[in-house]
Amino acid sequence: MIGIIAAMQSEAEELIRKMKYKRTATVSGAKYTRGKLFGVDAVVCVCGVGKVRAGVCAEVMALKYKPDYIINTGVAGTLTDKLSIGGIAIAKDAVQHDFDTTALGDPRGGCFIDGKFEIYIKSDKKLVKLFEKAAKAENLAYVTGTVATGDCFVAGNDKKAEIVKYFPSAVCCEMEGGAIATVCFINKIPFAIVRAISDSADGGSPDDFPEFLRQAVANSIRVLERVIKEL
Repeated sequence: MIGIIAAMQSEAEELIRKMKYKRTATVSGAKYTRGKLFGVDAVVCVCGVGKVRAGVCAEVMALKYKPDYIINTGVAGTLTDKLSIGGIAIAKDAVQHDFDTTALGDPRGGCFIDGKFEIYIKSDKKLVKLFEKAAKAENLAYVTGTVATGDCFVAGNDKKAEIVKYFPSAVCCEMEGGAIATVCFINKIPFAIVRAISDSADGGSPDDFPEFLRQAVANSIRVLERVIKEL
């Protein structure tokens, strides 16, 4: 069983359309669609935007469906000149860039999990390699690095610079992956985050995001399909 989480309906609707033998359940306000996706048992959920909704969804998925893997897919803003619109960001790890207890002497971005301070939550290495292979096969530009998650839509160069200052390995910014990674870490579920770039996380992002959303979603699904077929 593979669990797939997307924040928005537009990021998941094509996956759900391709699914066979569908049945649905609504839990904590989110709809879970289960069936066969590219020949593999899967459950897809549209969690809603932001870390709280993503965390709730991932926990429900972990407990109710008990997936072997959880994959967070969708779009993101780029934080590197190596990735432009349509390119693929693959998470080697995830961080919550807006988690800040530095006033207490802690590093930026970390949180306590099982009594230990964690900053970078590492993705499953097998899944990372499969996504890299898939991006190459689809002839898509990709970069593997840190996915930086926060409860804000980044749309300015100052905010971009701040994130990269604290997390130099960050390649994209979005609003759910770090929360999903944390839930997977707690529940010992291998996970991956793959995001297609929809905007440059700068002043033009409010216009770029809706314009390039469809292209970015299509690219993320192309690589996701290849990976699912190999699991």
